[in-house]
Amino acid sequence: MQAIRDVVRRECGPSARVRLFGSRLDDARRGGDVDVLVELDDPVERPAVLSARLSAMLSRQLQGRAVDVVLSAPNITQSPVHRTAEIEGRLL
Repeated sequence: MQAIRDVVRRECGPSARVRLFGSRLDDARRGGDVDVLVELDDPVERPAVLSARLSAMLSRQLQGRAVDVVLSAPNITQSPVHRTAEIEGRLL
């Protein structure tokens, strides 16, 4: 999990927070992708590009495992997945 934090903070700054959520929180539910919520205090100019870049970098760090990145920033509309990640996610 340190690798995830390191990549996110390198790309998004030291104030970025990362939450792991979804099936990876339950050891009994093996398989599936890694879901992370990246919380940012400042607006993101190109959220889709940042999300894709983080996903690719994290996938490389995790030996090719698929990584879904959800961004939370002041200029990004919140969806139900944001709420789920905030409630159920574990801060890394």
